[in-house]
Amino acid sequence: MLDYFDGFAERYQPYKDGAWCYEDGCIYRGLELLHQATGEARWRDHLIRLASAQVASDGMLSGYDPEDYNIDNILSGRVLFALDRWTGDPRWMAAAERLGAQLARHPRTAGGSYWHKKIYPQQVWLDGLYMGLPFQIQLAQHRGDQRAVQDALAQLAEAFRLTLRPDGLCAHGYDAVRGQDWADPETGQSASAWARALGWQAMALVDCAELVGRAEFAAAGLAVPTTALLARLVALQAPDGGWFQVIDMPDLPGNYTESSATAMLAYALMSAAPLGLAPAGADLAATRALTFLRGRLKGRTPGDAVQLAGICHVAGLGGFSGRYRDGSPGYYLTEQIVSDDAKGTGPLMMAAAREWQAAAQAA
Repeated sequence: MLDYFDGFAERYQPYKDGAWCYEDGCIYRGLELLHQATGEARWRDHLIRLASAQVASDGMLSGYDPEDYNIDNILSGRVLFALDRWTGDPRWMAAAERLGAQLARHPRTAGGSYWHKKIYPQQVWLDGLYMGLPFQIQLAQHRGDQRAVQDALAQLAEAFRLTLRPDGLCAHGYDAVRGQDWADPETGQSASAWARALGWQAMALVDCAELVGRAEFAAAGLAVPTTALLARLVALQAPDGGWFQVIDMPDLPGNYTESSATAMLAYALMSAAPLGLAPAGADLAATRALTFLRGRLKGRTPGDAVQLAGICHVAGLGGFSGRYRDGSPGYYLTEQIVSDDAKGTGPLMMAAAREWQAAAQAA
C-alpha cells in the first residue's frame, strides 16, 4: 500500500488548478501522518513540494479569498504547523495566521457554530467540523489561547445537539433558520445519514480529542457521545467490511459500500483506541475496513497504475451546479463514483499511518 501512496503523491496534481482547497488538504494530512508514523523522508518531501507551490513567501495562499467564508478552506492549514517545525520557514505560520483571521470573522449561527460557507448561510454540516475545528485548536495551542480551544470543543458538542437523530446517527446538515427545502421544519435537520459526512465528523472528534487530551475532551461532554456514535457506526458496517453510502439503509436500491467513508471510519476507530474512546469491536471493524480497501486498490487494465475505486466524487445540500440537492436518501446515490479522488486516498493514507503506528507499538 505504501508504494501506491508514493506513486499517487508523485503524480498528484492540485485538485482545483492550484487553488488552496480542502481536497489537497486531505492528501497533505495523509502525507504528514505517514511521515510521523514511518519516519521516512519521502512523505515529508512530497508534502513540502506540494504545499510550497500554494504558499508564497509572505504566507499568501494561492486562490484563497477569506471573504468567501468557506470553512472548507481551513483544512489544509493543519499541515502548516508540521511544515513550520520541519523547515523553520516563516511563510507557514504567516499562512496559518491568515486562516486564523478568517475564523475570527467567520459568521456563526446564534448557537455559536460556524456557517458552512457564506453561500450556505445559517447551515452547519458535519463536513465542516473536520474542516475547521482541529485547525482552530492547533492554532489556539500555538498562541496559548485556551478560550479558542474551548470554543472549538463547544462547537463539536453543539453539532451533536443539532444533528443527533433518535437512531443515534447524525444528520448530514442542519439549517438554523429552516429556510432550506431540505431542512425538516421542526428539527432543522436534513433527511439522511450520509456515510462520508459521518466520517468527517468521526475524524474531527478523534483528532480534537488527541489534540486536547482525553480529560479535557471528556470535561467538554464529548467522550460519551463520541464512543456511542462510534459504536453505532461499528454496528452498521457492511458484510464486505465497508460502509454504505446511505449508511443506515443497506437495502436501498442502488446503495453501495463507499471507499472514502470507509477509510475515514477506519482511521477514526483506530485513532479512538489509544484515547480510550473506542467501542467494543472497533479493532476488528478497522481491520475489516482496511482489508476491504486493499481489495479496492487495482488497475483498470494490466499494467495500469493502481487506483482506489468506489469513491463518491462529491455530495452536499442545496443548490450546486444548477441543481438542488435535496438530502433525500435517493439523492446520495445519484452522485458520480470515481477512483483515486483525494477525499478517499487521503483518508486511506491516514488510516494506513495509524495501522503502521499500531504495528510498530505492538512489535
